[in-house]
Amino acid sequence: MVAVSKTHPAEAVREAIELGLTDFGENRVQEAEQKIPIVGREAARWHLIGHLQSNKARRAVELFDVIHSLDSVALAQRLDRVCVELDRETLPVLIQVDLGHEATKTGADEKELDELVAAVNGSERLQLRGLMTLPPFFDEAENARPFFRDLRELRDELQARGAFGDRVGDLSMGMTHDYQIAIQEGATILRIGTAIFGERIKPETC
Repeated sequence: MVAVSKTHPAEAVREAIELGLTDFGENRVQEAEQKIPIVGREAARWHLIGHLQSNKARRAVELFDVIHSLDSVALAQRLDRVCVELDRETLPVLIQVDLGHEATKTGADEKELDELVAAVNGSERLQLRGLMTLPPFFDEAENARPFFRDLRELRDELQARGAFGDRVGDLSMGMTHDYQIAIQEGATILRIGTAIFGERIKPETC
């Protein structure tokens, strides 16, 4: 389980660590830059679960243990180069697959998946751990099931071709609203925020 700590203060993360949580997810590199040094880089495992711009790749490699939102060959190549430059031996990544095709969300198209998998597995330092998706939000969580099922089927196809080496291939899917459905469809990584930290803290506006 990845506790999604975006918008919540470092103090809340520290309290969660004291209660036994070990993995935390942040959406934005900029927020993580401020929070992780306060909590401690080695105090937890840090997951980048939001969209990563290429110009933030170096900082992401420095800050995060796992990146869930790899969505292009260009970004894979950039991350690999940065790992070499920083002498980071391995960087676990998950490919974000855009199954909902919503304008406001990112991710690789299913048609791009084979090329992206090949780019990761042909890199020096990246390690393909699995797939991630963020389905459309539905008032009825059951409506998310087809998206979770599609991701599992994509994972199974890739696994059969050896895309994850000797690993099964993680499925990062399911949040507070729909995690039970995601578990039923085979999720191995849940990204839970509201159920742990409460409602997201909105920045103050003038």
